[in-house]
Amino acid sequence: MQDNSEVTLNWFESYDDSPEEESYTINEYEITTSPNDFNTRTMYDFMESGAIKIPAFQRNYVWDIKRASKLIESIIIGLPIPQIFLYEESRNSFLVIDGQQRLMSIFYFIKQRFPKKDKRNFLRRVFEQNGKIPDNVLNDDEYFTSFNLQLPVNTPQQPNKLNKLNYSTLAEYKFAFDLRTIRNVFIKQNFPENDDSCIYEIFNRLNSGGVNLKPQEIRMSLYYSDFYTMLYKLNTLPEWRKIIGVNEPDLNMKDIETLLRGFAILMEWEGYQSSMVKFLNDFSRKCKKLSKEQINYLEILFNSFLRTCSNLPEKAFYLKTTKKFNISMFEAVFFAQCSSAFKEQRLVERKINPEKLESLKNDGEFITAIQSQTTSKENVKKRLERAMSILCEQTLS
Repeated sequence: MQDNSEVTLNWFESYDDSPEEESYTINEYEITTSPNDFNTRTMYDFMESGAIKIPAFQRNYVWDIKRASKLIESIIIGLPIPQIFLYEESRNSFLVIDGQQRLMSIFYFIKQRFPKKDKRNFLRRVFEQNGKIPDNVLNDDEYFTSFNLQLPVNTPQQPNKLNKLNYSTLAEYKFAFDLRTIRNVFIKQNFPENDDSCIYEIFNRLNSGGVNLKPQEIRMSLYYSDFYTMLYKLNTLPEWRKIIGVNEPDLNMKDIETLLRGFAILMEWEGYQSSMVKFLNDFSRKCKKLSKEQINYLEILFNSFLRTCSNLPEKAFYLKTTKKFNISMFEAVFFAQCSSAFKEQRLVERKINPEKLESLKNDGEFITAIQSQTTSKENVKKRLERAMSILCEQTLS
Protein backbone atom coordinates (compact mmCIF):
# COMPACT_ATOMS: atom_id res chain seq x y z
CA MET A 1 0.00 0.00 0.00
CA GLN A 2 1.11 3.53 -0.71
CA ASP A 3 2.15 5.74 2.17
CA ASN A 4 1.19 9.18 0.97
CA SER A 5 -0.52 11.81 3.10
CA GLU A 6 -1.59 13.79 0.05
CA VAL A 7 -3.26 11.29 -2.22
CA THR A 8 -4.18 12.27 -5.76
CA LEU A 9 -6.90 10.78 -7.91
CA ASN A 10 -4.53 8.68 -10.04
CA TRP A 11 -5.37 5.51 -8.12
CA PHE A 12 -8.95 5.65 -9.43
CA GLU A 13 -9.79 4.63 -12.95
CA SER A 14 -10.90 7.57 -15.08
CA TYR A 15 -13.61 7.59 -17.70
CA ASP A 16 -14.65 10.03 -20.39
CA ASP A 17 -18.13 10.03 -18.89
CA SER A 18 -17.07 10.12 -15.22
CA PRO A 19 -19.52 11.69 -12.73
CA GLU A 20 -17.49 14.91 -12.57
CA GLU A 21 -18.11 15.50 -16.27
CA GLU A 22 -21.81 14.77 -16.36
CA SER A 23 -24.34 17.42 -17.24
CA TYR A 24 -27.98 17.50 -16.29
CA THR A 25 -31.04 19.71 -16.30
CA ILE A 26 -31.05 22.29 -13.54
CA ASN A 27 -33.82 24.25 -11.91
CA GLU A 28 -34.63 27.91 -12.37
CA TYR A 29 -34.09 29.93 -9.23
CA GLU A 30 -35.26 33.05 -7.54
CA ILE A 31 -32.33 34.29 -5.48
CA THR A 32 -31.81 37.37 -3.34
CA THR A 33 -28.30 38.80 -3.12
CA SER A 34 -27.22 41.62 -0.85
CA PRO A 35 -23.70 43.12 -0.53
CA ASN A 36 -22.29 43.98 2.89
CA ASP A 37 -18.92 45.35 3.94
CA PHE A 38 -17.39 44.09 7.19
CA ASN A 39 -13.95 44.79 8.57
CA THR A 40 -11.49 41.95 9.02
CA ARG A 41 -11.80 41.86 12.79
CA THR A 42 -15.59 41.52 12.51
CA MET A 43 -15.16 38.69 10.00
CA TYR A 44 -12.85 36.95 12.46
CA ASP A 45 -15.39 37.38 15.27
CA PHE A 46 -18.14 35.93 13.05
CA MET A 47 -16.00 32.85 12.38
CA GLU A 48 -14.98 32.49 16.02
CA SER A 49 -18.64 32.63 17.11
CA GLY A 50 -19.75 30.11 14.48
CA ALA A 51 -22.01 32.55 12.62
CA ILE A 52 -19.91 31.92 9.51
CA LYS A 53 -19.53 28.20 8.91
CA ILE A 54 -16.89 26.53 6.81
CA PRO A 55 -18.56 23.73 4.81
CA ALA A 56 -17.36 20.19 5.38
CA PHE A 57 -15.67 19.91 2.01
CA GLN A 58 -13.59 23.05 2.61
CA ARG A 59 -12.18 22.18 6.01
CA ASN A 60 -8.92 21.04 4.48
CA TYR A 61 -6.94 24.28 4.15
CA VAL A 62 -4.71 24.24 1.02
CA TRP A 63 -2.87 27.56 0.83
CA ASP A 64 0.82 27.79 1.73
CA ILE A 65 2.13 30.47 4.09
CA LYS A 66 3.55 32.62 1.28
CA ARG A 67 0.21 32.87 -0.46
CA ALA A 68 -1.58 33.57 2.81
CA SER A 69 1.04 36.23 3.64
CA LYS A 70 0.40 38.00 0.32
CA LEU A 71 -3.29 38.18 1.17
CA ILE A 72 -2.56 39.70 4.59
CA GLU A 73 -0.17 42.18 2.99
CA SER A 74 -2.83 43.20 0.44
CA ILE A 75 -5.31 43.87 3.23
CA ILE A 76 -2.83 45.95 5.25
CA ILE A 77 -1.69 48.15 2.37
CA GLY A 78 -5.24 48.67 1.11
CA LEU A 79 -5.32 46.60 -2.04
CA PRO A 80 -8.75 45.09 -2.84
CA ILE A 81 -9.24 41.36 -2.41
CA PRO A 82 -11.96 39.25 -4.07
CA GLN A 83 -15.38 39.37 -2.47
CA ILE A 84 -16.68 36.59 -0.22
CA PHE A 85 -19.87 34.70 -1.10
CA LEU A 86 -21.99 33.50 1.82
CA TYR A 87 -25.22 31.50 1.71
CA GLU A 88 -27.81 32.42 4.34
CA GLU A 89 -28.94 29.17 5.93
CA SER A 90 -30.94 30.87 8.68
CA ARG A 91 -30.77 33.95 10.86
CA ASN A 92 -27.16 34.61 11.90
CA SER A 93 -25.98 31.43 10.20
CA PHE A 94 -24.02 31.63 6.95
CA LEU A 95 -22.31 29.01 4.82
CA VAL A 96 -19.16 29.97 2.93
CA ILE A 97 -19.75 29.49 -0.79
CA ASP A 98 -16.53 31.06 -2.02
CA GLY A 99 -13.67 32.59 -0.05
CA GLN A 100 -12.81 29.91 2.51
CA GLN A 101 -9.08 30.11 1.84
CA ARG A 102 -9.12 33.89 2.36
CA LEU A 103 -11.22 33.68 5.50
CA MET A 104 -9.10 30.95 7.03
CA SER A 105 -5.93 32.87 6.20
CA ILE A 106 -7.28 35.85 8.13
CA PHE A 107 -8.43 33.58 10.96
CA TYR A 108 -5.07 31.83 11.25
CA PHE A 109 -3.16 35.12 11.05
CA ILE A 110 -5.08 36.59 13.97
CA LYS A 111 -4.61 33.31 15.86
CA GLN A 112 -0.90 33.58 14.94
CA ARG A 113 -0.84 29.89 13.99
CA PHE A 114 -0.40 28.24 10.57
CA PRO A 115 -1.29 24.59 9.88
CA LYS A 116 1.48 22.24 8.80
CA LYS A 117 0.93 20.79 5.34
CA ASP A 118 1.38 17.16 6.32
CA LYS A 119 -1.13 17.46 9.19
CA ARG A 120 -4.09 18.89 7.30
CA ASN A 121 -5.83 15.57 6.74
CA PHE A 122 -5.67 14.98 10.48
CA LEU A 123 -6.84 18.52 11.23
CA ARG A 124 -9.83 18.04 8.97
CA ARG A 125 -10.83 14.95 10.93
CA VAL A 126 -10.39 16.90 14.19
CA PHE A 127 -12.61 19.63 12.79
CA GLU A 128 -15.25 17.06 11.87
CA GLN A 129 -15.28 15.60 15.37
CA ASN A 130 -15.28 18.89 17.28
CA GLY A 131 -16.86 21.43 14.92
CA LYS A 132 -13.68 23.50 15.34
CA ILE A 133 -10.00 23.11 16.10
CA PRO A 134 -9.58 22.94 19.91
CA ASP A 135 -7.07 25.30 21.51
CA ASN A 136 -4.89 22.45 22.72
CA VAL A 137 -4.44 21.31 19.08
CA LEU A 138 -4.07 24.86 17.79
CA ASN A 139 -1.25 25.47 20.26
CA ASP A 140 0.47 22.15 19.56
CA ASP A 141 3.64 22.61 17.50
CA GLU A 142 3.17 19.13 16.06
CA TYR A 143 0.28 20.45 13.99
CA PHE A 144 0.86 24.20 13.72
CA THR A 145 3.73 26.62 13.34
CA SER A 146 3.90 30.33 14.11
CA PHE A 147 2.28 32.54 11.47
CA ASN A 148 4.94 35.14 10.73
CA LEU A 149 4.50 36.84 7.38
CA GLN A 150 6.72 35.45 4.64
CA LEU A 151 6.95 38.16 2.00
CA PRO A 152 9.47 38.65 -0.81
CA VAL A 153 12.26 41.16 -0.26
CA ASN A 154 13.12 43.08 -3.43
CA THR A 155 16.57 44.36 -2.46
CA PRO A 156 18.57 44.73 0.78
CA GLN A 157 18.17 48.46 0.40
CA GLN A 158 14.39 48.20 0.15
CA PRO A 159 13.26 45.60 2.70
CA ASN A 160 9.59 44.77 3.07
CA LYS A 161 8.56 46.36 6.36
CA LEU A 162 5.87 43.73 6.92
CA ASN A 163 8.11 40.69 6.39
CA LYS A 164 8.38 38.38 9.44
CA LEU A 165 5.77 40.32 11.40
CA ASN A 166 2.83 38.56 13.04
CA TYR A 167 -0.52 39.85 14.26
CA SER A 168 0.80 40.90 17.67
CA THR A 169 3.84 42.72 16.22
CA LEU A 170 2.08 44.69 13.48
CA ALA A 171 2.31 47.84 15.62
CA GLU A 172 0.84 50.79 13.65
CA TYR A 173 -0.28 48.41 10.86
CA LYS A 174 -2.56 46.48 13.20
CA PHE A 175 -5.21 49.21 13.25
CA ALA A 176 -5.28 49.33 9.44
CA PHE A 177 -5.55 45.53 9.22
CA ASP A 178 -8.38 45.28 11.77
CA LEU A 179 -10.50 47.99 10.14
CA ARG A 180 -9.95 47.18 6.48
CA THR A 181 -13.28 46.17 4.94
CA ILE A 182 -14.06 43.10 2.86
CA ARG A 183 -17.05 42.92 0.54
CA ASN A 184 -19.42 40.05 1.37
CA VAL A 185 -22.27 38.97 -0.87
CA PHE A 186 -25.11 37.28 1.03
CA ILE A 187 -27.17 34.86 -1.05
CA LYS A 188 -30.58 33.51 -0.14
CA GLN A 189 -32.70 31.14 -2.22
CA ASN A 190 -36.38 32.11 -2.30
CA PHE A 191 -37.54 29.61 -4.91
CA PRO A 192 -37.78 26.64 -5.12
CA GLU A 193 -38.77 26.45 -1.48
CA ASN A 194 -37.36 23.76 0.83
CA ASP A 195 -34.57 23.20 -1.67
CA ASP A 196 -30.99 24.44 -1.33
CA SER A 197 -29.81 23.12 -4.70
CA CYS A 198 -28.81 26.59 -5.93
CA ILE A 199 -25.74 26.33 -3.69
CA TYR A 200 -24.62 23.32 -5.67
CA GLU A 201 -24.88 25.26 -8.92
CA ILE A 202 -23.08 28.29 -7.50
CA PHE A 203 -20.28 26.12 -6.08
CA ASN A 204 -20.02 24.29 -9.37
CA ARG A 205 -19.52 27.54 -11.28
CA LEU A 206 -17.19 29.37 -8.93
CA ASN A 207 -13.49 28.72 -8.92
CA SER A 208 -12.07 28.38 -5.42
CA GLY A 209 -8.35 29.06 -5.10
CA GLY A 210 -7.83 28.31 -8.80
CA VAL A 211 -9.17 24.75 -8.45
CA ASN A 212 -12.68 23.76 -9.52
CA LEU A 213 -14.51 21.98 -6.73
CA LYS A 214 -15.47 18.34 -7.27
CA PRO A 215 -19.11 17.23 -6.94
CA GLN A 216 -18.45 15.25 -3.75
CA GLU A 217 -16.71 18.24 -2.13
CA ILE A 218 -19.79 20.32 -2.89
CA ARG A 219 -22.17 17.56 -1.85
CA MET A 220 -20.50 17.31 1.55
CA SER A 221 -21.36 20.91 2.33
CA LEU A 222 -24.97 20.71 1.20
CA TYR A 223 -26.08 17.41 2.69
CA TYR A 224 -23.77 16.84 5.63
CA SER A 225 -25.55 14.63 8.16
CA ASP A 226 -25.08 11.77 10.61
CA PHE A 227 -25.02 9.50 7.56
CA TYR A 228 -21.99 11.35 6.22
CA THR A 229 -20.35 11.18 9.64
CA MET A 230 -20.73 7.42 9.36
CA LEU A 231 -19.16 7.46 5.87
CA TYR A 232 -16.21 9.39 7.26
CA LYS A 233 -15.78 6.75 9.94
CA LEU A 234 -15.93 3.90 7.44
CA ASN A 235 -13.45 5.69 5.21
CA THR A 236 -10.74 5.44 7.87
CA LEU A 237 -11.12 1.70 8.49
CA PRO A 238 -7.88 -0.20 7.72
CA GLU A 239 -9.87 -2.92 5.93
CA TRP A 240 -11.43 -0.35 3.61
CA ARG A 241 -8.12 1.44 3.01
CA LYS A 242 -6.69 -1.98 2.02
CA ILE A 243 -9.44 -2.41 -0.58
CA ILE A 244 -8.77 1.09 -1.95
CA GLY A 245 -5.04 0.46 -1.87
CA VAL A 246 -4.05 3.80 -0.31
CA ASN A 247 -3.46 4.57 3.36
CA GLU A 248 -4.69 8.17 3.58
CA PRO A 249 -8.15 9.54 2.64
CA ASP A 250 -8.35 11.31 -0.70
CA LEU A 251 -8.24 15.13 -0.51
CA ASN A 252 -11.07 15.46 -3.05
CA MET A 253 -13.17 12.85 -1.24
CA LYS A 254 -13.31 10.40 -4.14
CA ASP A 255 -13.21 7.54 -1.63
CA ILE A 256 -16.17 9.02 0.25
CA GLU A 257 -18.03 9.25 -3.06
CA THR A 258 -17.22 5.59 -3.73
CA LEU A 259 -18.82 4.60 -0.42
CA LEU A 260 -21.78 6.85 -1.16
CA ARG A 261 -22.28 5.26 -4.57
CA GLY A 262 -22.18 1.80 -3.05
CA PHE A 263 -24.91 2.59 -0.54
CA ALA A 264 -26.97 4.57 -3.06
CA ILE A 265 -27.03 1.74 -5.58
CA LEU A 266 -27.68 -0.84 -2.85
CA MET A 267 -30.64 1.07 -1.43
CA GLU A 268 -32.16 2.78 -4.47
CA TRP A 269 -30.88 1.21 -7.69
CA GLU A 270 -34.39 0.71 -9.05
CA GLY A 271 -34.95 4.46 -9.05
CA TYR A 272 -31.61 5.26 -10.66
CA GLN A 273 -31.67 7.68 -13.55
CA SER A 274 -28.62 9.23 -15.16
CA SER A 275 -26.93 11.48 -14.23
CA MET A 276 -24.97 9.93 -11.36
CA VAL A 277 -24.35 13.42 -9.94
CA LYS A 278 -28.05 14.15 -9.55
CA PHE A 279 -28.75 10.63 -8.26
CA LEU A 280 -26.11 10.98 -5.53
CA ASN A 281 -27.32 14.49 -4.66
CA ASP A 282 -30.90 13.25 -4.22
CA PHE A 283 -29.75 10.22 -2.24
CA SER A 284 -27.60 12.39 0.05
CA ARG A 285 -30.57 14.68 0.68
CA LYS A 286 -32.77 11.73 1.62
CA CYS A 287 -30.11 10.35 3.97
CA LYS A 288 -30.37 13.45 6.14
CA LYS A 289 -33.64 11.93 7.38
CA LEU A 290 -32.23 8.53 8.32
CA SER A 291 -32.57 7.59 11.98
CA LYS A 292 -29.59 6.74 14.13
CA GLU A 293 -30.78 3.14 14.22
CA GLN A 294 -30.85 2.97 10.41
CA ILE A 295 -27.41 4.54 10.13
CA ASN A 296 -26.04 2.17 12.74
CA TYR A 297 -27.37 -0.82 10.77
CA LEU A 298 -25.72 0.45 7.55
CA GLU A 299 -22.41 0.80 9.37
CA ILE A 300 -22.63 -2.74 10.76
CA LEU A 301 -23.68 -4.04 7.33
CA PHE A 302 -20.63 -2.48 5.70
CA ASN A 303 -18.32 -3.92 8.33
CA SER A 304 -19.78 -7.36 7.68
CA PHE A 305 -19.11 -6.80 3.96
CA LEU A 306 -15.48 -6.00 4.74
CA ARG A 307 -15.19 -9.30 6.61
CA THR A 308 -16.38 -11.15 3.51
CA CYS A 309 -13.50 -9.52 1.58
CA SER A 310 -10.83 -10.68 4.06
CA ASN A 311 -9.80 -13.65 1.94
CA LEU A 312 -9.33 -11.59 -1.25
CA PRO A 313 -5.87 -10.71 -2.55
CA GLU A 314 -4.61 -7.12 -2.48
CA LYS A 315 -6.04 -4.86 -5.19
CA ALA A 316 -8.85 -7.31 -5.85
CA PHE A 317 -10.96 -4.43 -7.10
CA TYR A 318 -8.29 -3.17 -9.48
CA LEU A 319 -8.49 -3.92 -13.20
CA LYS A 320 -5.53 -5.63 -14.84
CA THR A 321 -5.72 -3.36 -17.87
CA THR A 322 -5.54 -0.09 -15.96
CA LYS A 323 -4.00 -1.23 -12.67
CA LYS A 324 -6.36 1.14 -10.89
CA PHE A 325 -9.24 0.77 -8.47
CA ASN A 326 -12.49 0.49 -10.40
CA ILE A 327 -15.46 2.19 -8.75
CA SER A 328 -18.04 0.47 -10.95
CA MET A 329 -16.73 -2.97 -10.08
CA PHE A 330 -16.73 -2.23 -6.35
CA GLU A 331 -20.26 -0.87 -6.63
CA ALA A 332 -21.51 -4.03 -8.37
CA VAL A 333 -19.75 -6.45 -5.99
CA PHE A 334 -20.95 -4.53 -2.93
CA PHE A 335 -24.51 -4.71 -4.26
CA ALA A 336 -24.31 -8.43 -5.05
CA GLN A 337 -22.92 -9.24 -1.60
CA CYS A 338 -25.28 -7.05 0.41
CA SER A 339 -28.55 -6.99 -1.53
CA SER A 340 -30.26 -9.94 0.14
CA ALA A 341 -28.93 -9.02 3.58
CA PHE A 342 -30.18 -5.45 3.21
CA LYS A 343 -33.67 -6.59 2.23
CA GLU A 344 -33.80 -8.82 5.30
CA GLN A 345 -32.03 -6.29 7.57
CA ARG A 346 -29.33 -8.76 8.52
CA LEU A 347 -25.56 -8.98 8.06
CA VAL A 348 -23.54 -10.47 5.22
CA GLU A 349 -22.05 -13.86 6.04
CA ARG A 350 -20.98 -15.46 2.74
CA LYS A 351 -17.36 -14.68 1.85
CA ILE A 352 -16.55 -13.58 -1.68
CA ASN A 353 -15.10 -16.42 -3.74
CA PRO A 354 -11.84 -15.10 -5.28
CA GLU A 355 -12.23 -17.36 -8.33
CA LYS A 356 -15.75 -16.09 -8.98
CA LEU A 357 -14.53 -12.51 -8.61
CA GLU A 358 -11.89 -13.22 -11.27
CA SER A 359 -14.61 -14.69 -13.49
CA LEU A 360 -16.61 -11.49 -13.08
CA LYS A 361 -13.58 -9.36 -13.99
CA ASN A 362 -13.15 -11.45 -17.16
CA ASP A 363 -16.83 -11.50 -18.12
CA GLY A 364 -17.37 -9.83 -21.49
CA GLU A 365 -20.73 -8.26 -20.66
CA PHE A 366 -19.45 -6.95 -17.35
CA ILE A 367 -16.30 -5.49 -18.93
CA THR A 368 -18.39 -3.68 -21.54
CA ALA A 369 -20.59 -2.22 -18.81
CA ILE A 370 -17.62 -0.77 -16.90
CA GLN A 371 -15.64 0.58 -19.83
CA SER A 372 -17.96 3.07 -21.52
CA GLN A 373 -21.09 5.01 -20.62
CA THR A 374 -20.58 3.71 -17.13
CA THR A 375 -23.31 5.85 -15.57
CA SER A 376 -26.05 5.01 -18.06
CA LYS A 377 -29.00 3.20 -16.49
CA GLU A 378 -28.58 0.28 -18.88
CA ASN A 379 -24.95 -0.33 -17.94
CA VAL A 380 -25.54 0.15 -14.22
CA LYS A 381 -28.25 -2.51 -14.38
CA LYS A 382 -26.08 -4.81 -16.50
CA ARG A 383 -23.21 -4.64 -13.99
CA LEU A 384 -25.52 -5.53 -11.13
CA GLU A 385 -27.07 -8.42 -13.09
CA ARG A 386 -23.71 -9.93 -13.98
CA ALA A 387 -22.34 -9.55 -10.44
CA MET A 388 -25.46 -11.19 -8.95
CA SER A 389 -25.31 -14.04 -11.47
CA ILE A 390 -21.59 -14.80 -11.23
CA LEU A 391 -20.89 -14.13 -7.55
CA CYS A 392 -24.17 -15.28 -6.00
CA GLU A 393 -25.82 -17.37 -8.74
CA GLN A 394 -28.92 -15.23 -8.32
CA THR A 395 -30.94 -13.01 -10.60
CA LEU A 396 -31.46 -9.29 -10.14
CA SER A 397 -34.91 -8.83 -8.64
